[in-house]
Amino acid sequence: MRSIWNGAISFGLVSIPVKLMNATENHAISFRQIHLTDGGRIRYRKVCELDEEEVPASETVKAYEGEDGTVIPVTDEDLASLPLPTAKTIEIEGFVPSSAIDPLQLDSAYYLQANGVPASKPYTLLREALRRSGKVAVAKYAIRGRERLGMLRVTGDVIAMHGLLWPDEIRSPEDVAPDSGVRIRDAELDLADALMNTLGEADLDTLHDDYREAVEELVAAKAAGEPVAREETEETGGKVIDLMAALENSVRAAEESKGEREDGRHADVHPIEGRAPRSGGSGGSGGSGGTAKKEAAPGGRARKGTAPAKSAAKKAPAKKAASGKTARKKATTGDAAKKTATGTRKRSRPE
Repeated sequence: MRSIWNGAISFGLVSIPVKLMNATENHAISFRQIHLTDGGRIRYRKVCELDEEEVPASETVKAYEGEDGTVIPVTDEDLASLPLPTAKTIEIEGFVPSSAIDPLQLDSAYYLQANGVPASKPYTLLREALRRSGKVAVAKYAIRGRERLGMLRVTGDVIAMHGLLWPDEIRSPEDVAPDSGVRIRDAELDLADALMNTLGEADLDTLHDDYREAVEELVAAKAAGEPVAREETEETGGKVIDLMAALENSVRAAEESKGEREDGRHADVHPIEGRAPRSGGSGGSGGSGGTAKKEAAPGGRARKGTAPAKSAAKKAPAKKAASGKTARKKATTGDAAKKTATGTRKRSRPE
């Protein structure tokens, strides 16, 4: 990895030469802007508003504009000459528990590398001191023209530094929270707990950017001249929902999904073929048939899948019975056939 800053960590009277390098990288797909009619690139040029001529980067400098409109140029040399101890030093201000850092403050992440063999000993000392204390170091440093707040912590055998926003850069959440009059019932909390337990822990190593993959497939399809599949998403915002029903359905869906991951099939759908057939005297909705219908209908999906199985189970014995009757008819004598026909005519005669 390429270092983006060289300096030292100031740990009391101990100075630890270090290199700073980015700990993260951006995998987002970048787009260009083009002129739709001819495909020409759209570029941004720096043009002076006075003479309307393009200005090269070598002639462009920073400037501070006052309230009265006065423009004061500020060069990189001016900034580099500022009497800041943090210009080349990460000044440790103190140590706090990691829980004292609000995640809202977390910004960019960096790795700190010992710069040279002499730095290895004090670097390791600070790393192990942080590890044993269970705390993080709060520090100040300057990079890219401004002083920043940072947090040093141990990850593996490396000291990582997270840029922190200054406390006054965190906006107040005023008017963000929902109405304080909302009340949550214990039954709703119980279902929410059940849903959390069913979903289980998130395996961060298995998560990936589905949107980026979809964009890559879209670009590949358009480049190959293939039709682009379009999927419409249902608008859910603003709809009034039955919270309890939504939670119950979510728990069922999570259990089914968990069952599919574990054994390749729905965890709470039982095969209908193995059930005993309903007896003729059990009634329309009673007996085991009614129970099977209830158990096989979570979320309304399983009922559709099990209906053909139930009808198939009914049809199979009927076919066997039909073939058995045909065989018996062939084996009967002419007299028996006449008696059967006579009995049939009598039953079909209107009463």
